[in-house]
Amino acid sequence: MKRHDEIGNDEHVRGPADAALTVIEYADFQCPYSARAHLALRDLDGRFGGIRLVFRHLPLAHLHPLAELAAEATEAAASQGRFWDMHDLLFDRQRHVRDEQDFAVLAERLDLDIERFRAEMLERRHRPRVQADAERAHRDGASRTPTFTINGLRYRGDSDRASLESALSEALGR
Repeated sequence: MKRHDEIGNDEHVRGPADAALTVIEYADFQCPYSARAHLALRDLDGRFGGIRLVFRHLPLAHLHPLAELAAEATEAAASQGRFWDMHDLLFDRQRHVRDEQDFAVLAERLDLDIERFRAEMLERRHRPRVQADAERAHRDGASRTPTFTINGLRYRGDSDRASLESALSEALGR
C-alpha cells in the first residue's frame, strides 16, 4: 500500500521535480474552498520558486452534485494530454458550471477532440480513476476539501492565501 505522501507514476503532477515544496492536494472541482486554494497556490508558486503540486480527486458528491463528473472531465482531458488545462479551467469557471453540458463547452474551449471527450464522459470511462483517488483519500484520512500534505506533513489550516503562504514558509524552514 502506498503511503499518502508517496507519488505514483500515474499521478497528476505540476511543477519542478526538485522543488523545495511538494504539496499533495485532495480537492473537489465544485468546492469553493478548493477553488480558493487553487488561486492561492497559483499566486504563491512564483514566490516560492515553484511548487510541485500533486493533485488527487476527492469529489464530495453529497455536497456538490457535479463533483464526480467534473473530476471525470479532467481525466477525459488528461487522456488527450490536457489535464492541467481542464483543471485550471474548471476552477476558474467554477461558478459557471451548472450542468453536464458545460463540461463539453469547456472541452471545446480547450480544443479537445470533442467526440472522444463526449464518448468518454458518456461511458464514464474515467470513473474508476476518480473513485480510486477518493478511496485513497479516505485511507489517508482526508474527508473534506481541500486537504493538503506539505512536504510530507498534513496541513490542517485554512485554504486562504495568507494561511497557505504561512504554512509553505514554515515548511521551507524545516
